[in-house]
Amino acid sequence: MYKRHILGKRGEELAVEYLKDKGYKILERNFMCKQGEIDIIAKDKDYVVFIEIKSRTNTKYGFPLEAITEEKLKHILLSASYYLHIKNLENNNVRIDAIEVYIKEEKYYVNHIKQIV
Repeated sequence: MYKRHILGKRGEELAVEYLKDKGYKILERNFMCKQGEIDIIAKDKDYVVFIEIKSRTNTKYGFPLEAITEEKLKHILLSASYYLHIKNLENNNVRIDAIEVYIKEEKYYVNHIKQIV
């Protein structure tokens, strides 16, 4: 497995721990459809939240949030719409969030950015 895949998996695990600690209920992880992929789908009170996780060891190539391009956002929105439809959740409040995870050896920092769209 490539280092970036290991980093991504570790970042996703830390994000899930963080969300659970904050009271979120995890509905799905790595939801895939022809429109794209969503890292985490969770319930936060009366919101269905679609969350993109970006993990980094440094900011040499920019901040993690900057890696969420307009094209990626488009795929997230299409995938979220499809998920809501197949799960019959179209009448729910919806939010698109991002979580940046900075990992350096055994230390890490989680930055949760709510409502990126």
